Amino acid sequence: MASKEEILAKAKEAITEFDEEMAAEVAEEALAAGIDPVELIEEGYTAGMQEVGEKFEQGSLFLPHVIAAAEAMKAGIDVITPEMEKRKSETKNLGTVVIGTIEGDIHSIGKDIVASMLNIAGFKVVDLGRDVPIKTFVEKAKELKPQVVASSALMTTTMVNQIQIEEQLKEAGIRDQVKTMVGGAPVTQDWADKIGADIYGESANDAVAKVKAALKS
Repeated sequence: MASKEEILAKAKEAITEFDEEMAAEVAEEALAAGIDPVELIEEGYTAGMQEVGEKFEQGSLFLPHVIAAAEAMKAGIDVITPEMEKRKSETKNLGTVVIGTIEGDIHSIGKDIVASMLNIAGFKVVDLGRDVPIKTFVEKAKELKPQVVASSALMTTTMVNQIQIEEQLKEAGIRDQVKTMVGGAPVTQDWADKIGADIYGESANDAVAKVKAALKS
């Protein structure tokens, strides 16, 4: 039987090779070996996505490659989702998070990873998808009364729209009833402070830890 290190390396390779079948197979293997699904996602799939993302930024890979890698990751996560749901049912619901990639931005990899990790941690996650209009974030906040509204931006040209979420939640009179979280490659703590967001998620793990901490305070 393969060691944990070998299984995690294979999970990473499945993503960097854009191999959906391999990603699903390694998920089955990891479950059979008793590997924590969170560890598989972080040290296997996410590590692979980060490598693909870096090569995309360097210009050695292109958008179709990134999409293919994301599809491979999804194939793997689909296999381990029932196990994660089982665990989740054993923990109490920590609250609701509405999450989406901001209007004008079609990238969703980071957001997808954060949504998966929040789900595993025990939150009810309402994923609005990508290229989400600002008004949709606000409408969902009114309708679902979530504890957190989270937006991801992967480009400097779209992160400015995160200001609009803050403004429109204020205009709707519900800004003080919800925590806002921002994240994405160009987003920083300074940016979060500047626009008045409550939480800055630097990584999936960081986002989960900060959401938990914010809701306790």
